[in-house]
Amino acid sequence: MQGNILETPIGLGFQVREERGPDEAILRVGTARTAFVGRTLRGPVNRPIYLKTFAEFQHIFGGLWQPSPLGYAVEQFFDNGGREALVVRVVNGARASTLTLKAGIHSLKLRAVRPGTREFLRASVDYDNVAAAQTSEFNLTVQRVRVQGTEQVEDQEIFSRVSVAPDAERHIAVLLAESELVHLGAEVPAQRPDRTLDAARGLATGYVCSNADGDDGAPLTDYDLIGSELERTGLFALDDGDYFNLLCIPPLSRDQDVGPTTLLVAARFCKDRRALLVVDPPAQWHTADEALRGIREWNFANENAVMYFPRILAHDKLRGHCESFAPCGAVAGMLARSDEASPVWGPTRLDDAILRPGFRPSCLVAEDRRMRLAAVGVNTIQAVRSATRIGVSPRTLGAGSAGSSDWQSLAARRLVLFILNSVERGTRWVALAKPHGEVAALVEAQVGSFLTRLYEAGCFAGRAMEDAFFVICDGRVNGVPSMDPCEFQLIVGIAAARKGEFHGFRIAHSASGSTVTPVSVNTLNTVRYSPAEMEWVDKLVSQLRS
Repeated sequence: MQGNILETPIGLGFQVREERGPDEAILRVGTARTAFVGRTLRGPVNRPIYLKTFAEFQHIFGGLWQPSPLGYAVEQFFDNGGREALVVRVVNGARASTLTLKAGIHSLKLRAVRPGTREFLRASVDYDNVAAAQTSEFNLTVQRVRVQGTEQVEDQEIFSRVSVAPDAERHIAVLLAESELVHLGAEVPAQRPDRTLDAARGLATGYVCSNADGDDGAPLTDYDLIGSELERTGLFALDDGDYFNLLCIPPLSRDQDVGPTTLLVAARFCKDRRALLVVDPPAQWHTADEALRGIREWNFANENAVMYFPRILAHDKLRGHCESFAPCGAVAGMLARSDEASPVWGPTRLDDAILRPGFRPSCLVAEDRRMRLAAVGVNTIQAVRSATRIGVSPRTLGAGSAGSSDWQSLAARRLVLFILNSVERGTRWVALAKPHGEVAALVEAQVGSFLTRLYEAGCFAGRAMEDAFFVICDGRVNGVPSMDPCEFQLIVGIAAARKGEFHGFRIAHSASGSTVTPVSVNTLNTVRYSPAEMEWVDKLVSQLRS
C-alpha cells in the first residue's frame, strides 16, 4: 500500500500504518521505541499495547503494583525522557472473573476477556425497542468500571437486539466473539436473561456486577516470559505489534532476576528484529568490584545487548520511601532523551547516561572501576556530569563475542540498526510490485537517496560519499534462475570503522515477509564499479547463490 507511514494510536494501542511507495522517500524510523514484557495489575494479555504516557499505562494496565517491577520500569522510562513504549502483559495461571445474569431458573454466564482481580465489570439487560413477540431477543450493555460499585465507567460495549435463538443471525455467541470485555462463560440458556432492575429505583434498569472469582495468578517464571513463538505469547507477542528498538524485561519480582535462558532467547529475538536488549545488572552486584567479578563468571556476551551499572534508587510511591530498582526502564528513557538532543549518528556522547532529578545510582563507581567495567562492555550510570571524568564511549555486551569489533560500540550498533530498519520498511512495497525492469532502478534510487540524505546530515563523517555506502539490487542479485523469482533482494553496504571495509546486509522482500541478513563484505566497493570492483561483486553474488 502506498502512502505515508502512519502510526496513530487508536483505542487500546492499535495502530494504522500505510507503507511507503516507490515514488516516496524512505523515512527515518525511530530509534528509541521501547518494548516492556512482564506482569501487570490488569490489562490485555499477550497483546502489545502502544503507549505514549505513563497515564495511558495506568488507565490500561492499572499503574504501579508492588509484586511486579514492570510498572516501575515503565514509569521510570517516561520520567527519564522516554516517549514511545510497547507493553505486553504476561500472566501465570491468572483467572478471569465471571458475570451471572439470571434467565428464569437458569442463567447466562459471561467471563471477562482479561484475567485478574482488578477487572471490574458490570452488565445490564433491557428489552427496549424489542417487539413483544421476539421473546428470544434482548439488549446487553457491558461496562468496565474503575472500582466496583462506582459510576466511573472506563469502557463500554452495547449489543442491541441480541438473541439466544441458536439459528439467529445476531446470536449472542457470534457477537461476543468480537468483544473486548466479555466472552461466553458457559452454554447459552434457552431463555433470554431477565431484565436487570435497580432495586433502589424500582423499574429503572440496573446493573449486575462481576463475581469475586478472578485470580491474579502466580509470580512469573522465565518460561512465562519467553512464551511461545507459535502461539505468539510472552516475548513473541511483540510480533503482533509494530517495530521496537529497545527491549526491557524487568526482574520477575522484586527479589528475583530474570534467568539466563530468558536473556539468551530475548537477545536472539532482538537480533532477528534489529533491536537491542537492555539487560539489568544482577541484584547481587552491589559494588563495582562485585560487578567486575560477576561479569567474568556471568557468561553472557552479546552484541545485541547493552547493560548499565549500578541499579538505581528512586522513591517508591506505594511504599512511601526510597527503594532500589533495576535500571532498564530508566536507561531506555535516557537513550530516548539523548536521541532527541542529537541523532544516533551525531557526535559521540560520552557521558549522556545521566539520571533525571529524583533518581540516583545505588552505589558510587570510582573512575578506575568505571574504565575497567567499560572494557568488559558494562556502562556506568551517573547522577551528575563531571568535567574531570574521562570520556568512555558506551559499549554493548559484545566484547569477545561480536562478529565485528565495531559492534562493541553502542553508537555504531544503533546506527546500523537504524539504517537497516529504515531501508527495510521503506522498500517493503517491492513485495507487492509487479516484476519489471524498472523496479531495481527505483529501489536503488530510493535507497541511494535515503543514504545520501544521511550523508549530507553528517552520518558518515570523515568519509567521501563513494566510500560511505553502496547499494546493489540489479540483475546480479535479482532475476537469476537459481533464485526465488517471487523474492526481491538488495544488498546494502555501510562503511565500517576501518577504511576500505564495509558491513554488508542482504534485505529480501517477498509476499511472506521481509528478512535482513549480514553478508561478508571486506573489500572496498562503491556505486561506481571499476573492473576490479565488478569482479568483487560477482564473487559476492556467487556466495549468495550458494
